Amino acid sequence: MTSADLRPVLDESDALRLLLGGEFELEGRLVDASNTTLRGFLTLDGVTVRCVYKPVRGERPLWDFPDGTLAGREVGAYLVSRATGWDLIPPTVLRDGPLGPGACQLWIDEPEETEPLVGFVPAGSLPARWFRVAAAQDDDGTPYALAHADDPRLARLAVLDAVINNADRKGGHVLVGSDDRIYGVDHGVCFHVDDKLRTVLWGWSRRILPPDALEMLESLAEGLVGPLGESLAEHLTLSEVTAVRGRVARLLATTSFPEPSEEWPPIPWPPI
Repeated sequence: MTSADLRPVLDESDALRLLLGGEFELEGRLVDASNTTLRGFLTLDGVTVRCVYKPVRGERPLWDFPDGTLAGREVGAYLVSRATGWDLIPPTVLRDGPLGPGACQLWIDEPEETEPLVGFVPAGSLPARWFRVAAAQDDDGTPYALAHADDPRLARLAVLDAVINNADRKGGHVLVGSDDRIYGVDHGVCFHVDDKLRTVLWGWSRRILPPDALEMLESLAEGLVGPLGESLAEHLTLSEVTAVRGRVARLLATTSFPEPSEEWPPIPWPPI
């Protein structure tokens, strides 16, 4: 099966219907992922899409997250993204698959000519309208900078990460789809009750949040004491849902992007 056989243009409700009810056909494994991550096809009513499937049984135990909870956190991150109205995370569901229950997410294709918005650049050649995040060097000692674009789409992703307490926002987890939208992927280590925000998107740190972000946070705060909070409670503990409310309240109180913690490594490894 080739990409020419697929119909990638779907609205959200159709995508969710396919993810939940489509017939599975596994294609292969993404070998660079730390947990079992499989790519496959889902077919329903003559429509086929690619998906990413992360079975619970393939989750590697972590010291700071309860076993068997990463798939639910993937779904929780999608639910928050959907509630923001920004749709920064591809449709994601919890469903049964060839290896048992797991997170199933719509696959996002990046055009080959897409220029990355996050990466290492020569230390003396920072592109215009890019933020320097950290200093680095290669094996020969040549200096580089970890940097990212000053792009409002990325800024929205940085706000979302602060809300869900994303402990692993690598550059490779930021995709630019064929529709020119930015998507964040890989959200299994989110929603911890302790501050674990680790990201490469620190360029706006301490800057004032834009008006649209503040409006979104106000709406999110309302949803967290209503339907959104109830939906999250299906995948997270009560303490974790309460912590989401606390992070939203803190962002509204400070009206600024968060700053790196001094008690926790602020950049994931590897960063890209």
